[in-house]
Parts: sequence; C-alpha cells; structure tokens
Amino acid sequence: MTVPVTVGLNGTPASMAAADWGAREAVLRGLPLRLVSAWEWQPFSYAPLAGSEMPEQWSIRVPEETAAELRRRYPGLDVTADRLTGPPPEVLCEAAKESELLALGSTGLGPLAGFLLGSVAMATVAHTERPVVLVRAYEGEGEGGGGGGEAGGGDGDSGASEADDGAVVLGIDLSSPGDETIRFGFAAAAVRSAPLRVINGWNPPPYFGHGIGDDEGRRAEAIDRVAESMRAALAPWRERYPAVEVAEEPGIGRPARLLSEAGAGAGLVVVGRRATPRRPGQPRIGHVAHAVLHHCPAPVAVVPQAPPPAAA
Repeated sequence: MTVPVTVGLNGTPASMAAADWGAREAVLRGLPLRLVSAWEWQPFSYAPLAGSEMPEQWSIRVPEETAAELRRRYPGLDVTADRLTGPPPEVLCEAAKESELLALGSTGLGPLAGFLLGSVAMATVAHTERPVVLVRAYEGEGEGGGGGGEAGGGDGDSGASEADDGAVVLGIDLSSPGDETIRFGFAAAAVRSAPLRVINGWNPPPYFGHGIGDDEGRRAEAIDRVAESMRAALAPWRERYPAVEVAEEPGIGRPARLLSEAGAGAGLVVVGRRATPRRPGQPRIGHVAHAVLHHCPAPVAVVPQAPPPAAA
C-alpha cells in the first residue's frame, strides 16, 4: 500500500505553508497527499469563529477548500482531506503511523525571537513514531490561507520553491548516529537532487583556550578524529545513495547553533530524536532538536530513532 505525505491543518497561515510544502514533497516523492484536521468537541463549542460560522462547519470547509486549491496548483497530485475526531496530538500521531511523514506548521516570531512551537506540535513531535517536519511561516505570511485559498508560496506549475533548491542539512550524533535519521537525510537529498551537508558539533573541554600552547594542534587532532568517525558512519549510506553529493562538516561549537546557522540557506534540516517510552509530564524531544526547531529558519524534520541496545 502506498503511504501518503500527511499534513495537519488548523487553518492558520503556518498550517497553510505546511500544506503547500507537503504538496511539493508529495510530488517529489511520487506519493499522494493527505490533509488531516482534528475536531474535538468542547463544551460551548457552538460559539461562532467569525461571522456566523461554527467551529465544526469551519473544520469541514477549510480542509476541503485547501484540497481543491492544491489540486488546482499541482495537477495530477492525488489529494484527500479527512476530518478526524479526537484530541489533536492523538489524532495526528495516529495519522502519522500510516504516513511517509507528517508536516505541521510553526509560526515565526521574527529573525531574533525564533519560531513558536505550539503544544499540539510539541506533543506530536515528542510522541509520534514517524518523521515530523515543521514548516516555517512568519507573521503575515500566507494571508488568505485560512480560507483554503492560496496554501503557500510555491508555484503549482513547477512544484518547487526557492527553498527547495538549497542543500539538505543532516545533524548526527556520533555516539548514536541513528540509521533512521541518516536514511531520511540521504533520501531527502536524493529526491531533491540536492547536496547533503552532514554536521557534527564538538564542544572542546573547558581547558582549551586558556593559554595552553598546543591548543590549536589538539583541536585539529580532535576534529580529524571526528571527521574520520563521520566518514565511517556514512560510508554504507554513500554506497546506497551514490548520486548524492555529501560534504562532512565536523565543527567546533554547540550542535544546535551549527545546525541552525547551516539552515539559513538550506531546503531542509534533519535531526534525530531518541524514541523513549512516554513519561508523565512535559514531552521531551531532546535539547538539540528543541533548539533547532525554535531557531532554524528552514523546514526541520525530526526523525525518531530507536535507542541503542542495552548493555548485556
């Protein structure tokens, strides 16, 4: 069975940007597109949203209008729209199980303030079993999208946007590289015919830079060791994807900062999330993924990866 690219819709400009990104991604991968909206009945939910429209009516209209607009702009793309009932994070996680990936929107607060990741998106990223891509929209972008009109800034005839032309950036943790994350990064670069930049950040110990004469030499040796480990981790994937141009970029600094900076000109940034059992309280997605989601300007894919096997 062919699995779709799924997009979670809530009618905001950010979710409309995600719908357009999802349509382009579905075209690239030769997959259908599924638009999902979650309807959860609430007491007093009869209050109208705007004018005389009820929330339940809105939850039906927006996905249908968005689907019609995307079919017009991306001829030949198989688009379906489903309104599902239940708490949005649970609905989205369930929909993601049957998807190649799930795309959601995040609102841009500005170049310095970063991006706003809502509670629904946070819970979905933390608990879903499939990759989730957070798509950026700054305040004021995508106006008109709430009515299901223009879904985003792409060109329906070309099925591409300027952002799609950038490299794919892949962040890896050499202590636990994660096959799922690396596979997703290489596959994303392959379908885009884009170069793949693989980044690993290394924080030097505190005594570096405090007058020790051979600091620079020790830094160079450390970077060489990291580069060699990166080559070893990526060698099987280079063989599997020989057409992908790969650049290994070991760097000194916090991984989240290096990835966010690299995302300034990227088409997609890919990071891993260690899949752990659910725990009560605030969902955890890892400090690196969390920081990249809030500060990277490019779409960010968070890929759950199995935890390393326990020691015998």
